[in-house]
Amino acid sequence: MALPQTPALTVDCVIHDGEGRVLLIRRGNAPFKGAFALPGGFVDIDETVEAACRREVREETGLEIGELQLIGVYSEPGRDPRGHTVSVAFLTRAPDAAAPIAGDDAAAAEWVADWRAHPLAFDHAEILEDAEKLAGTQAR
Repeated sequence: MALPQTPALTVDCVIHDGEGRVLLIRRGNAPFKGAFALPGGFVDIDETVEAACRREVREETGLEIGELQLIGVYSEPGRDPRGHTVSVAFLTRAPDAAAPIAGDDAAAAEWVADWRAHPLAFDHAEILEDAEKLAGTQAR
């Protein structure tokens, strides 16, 4: 039996540092070229979503990340103008003194204190809001 045609699988990662900032990239390619976005990308064949998340963060920011916590799954058909994608989003903390270096398809990678002051690509504002709710729930 042939596999059905399905949405593309992606990952996104919310990474906080010790100062409460979030790591964002500036997209180097369309769609949303030049806009801030979470590090992430497509899951490769024979790769888990966790491994894909760590790989994409390493490729786009140069950082090695550890433990991942699931934020949620984002599957709105119009979330990516290139076609239907489903993203598994994770939350993690950056290693101490982490200095990002943009790579792969990221034009820049930087720590941002107030991400709400910037327009974000895709549905990444929603993912960041959900990550903050999750982190707030854990702090109680």
